[in-house]
Amino acid sequence: MAIITLTTDLGDKDIYQAALKGSIYKLLPTVNIVDITNNVSPFNVQQAAFILKNSFYYFPDDTVHLIGIDTVYNTYTRYLAVRYNNHYFVGADNGIFSLMFEQEPDEIVEINIMQDLKFLHFPLADIFVKAACHLANGGTLAEIGLPVTSVENKMTLQPVIEKNLIKGAVIYIDSFQNVITNVTKEFFNRVQQGRRFILYFKRNETISQLSWHYNEVPEGEKLCLFGISDHLEIAINKGNASGLLGLNLGDSVIIDFQ
Repeated sequence: MAIITLTTDLGDKDIYQAALKGSIYKLLPTVNIVDITNNVSPFNVQQAAFILKNSFYYFPDDTVHLIGIDTVYNTYTRYLAVRYNNHYFVGADNGIFSLMFEQEPDEIVEINIMQDLKFLHFPLADIFVKAACHLANGGTLAEIGLPVTSVENKMTLQPVIEKNLIKGAVIYIDSFQNVITNVTKEFFNRVQQGRRFILYFKRNETISQLSWHYNEVPEGEKLCLFGISDHLEIAINKGNASGLLGLNLGDSVIIDFQ
């Protein structure tokens, strides 16, 4: 059964999300539409990339992921359809693909579907929907576009190693106000090599051990763990880590290995 997921900044208050879903059902009435999220901050490509990168692989092969972030037409941005790890992605070439993918995509085409002038200011419900429905219905990339060899490159902030330190940064804050850093589990383990550590962040706060789950400490206590995204998180058990600890996007964290 065909699946199209949505990752957009359309929100829940206006007509845009309904128009998008209605356009999909009009072309492919039997499809399953799954909202990954429609509440990405407006035009926030990095936030959308983090969410989709850490969720798409839970879906079956051949799922089509429609990305509705910064899709309004301009003369410099291409519309792409991409095959990666047996999944399809349809979105604007605004850097999001380079932020999501750890390897080169298997296939990329620049979509050449004709724009309907009625949807000139909302190509998401026209060109993007037509491409996504075509792929969800078993069509090929070659039928909707011309091959391209690269995507727009956008760099994300990377952790750095200095002697016995990892210097990282906050890259995402989830709806529970857990603070997610750019330090991955693989990166942490490679530098740690079994050593003890102290995690430093704002207000001279420290944490000196990893937890396996959020309830491992008493309610209201801070902790750090590797969550579902395999990134190091700073959290408070049943509390608001971002607000109570004063941590915001871009803030620095330091891991000192003893």
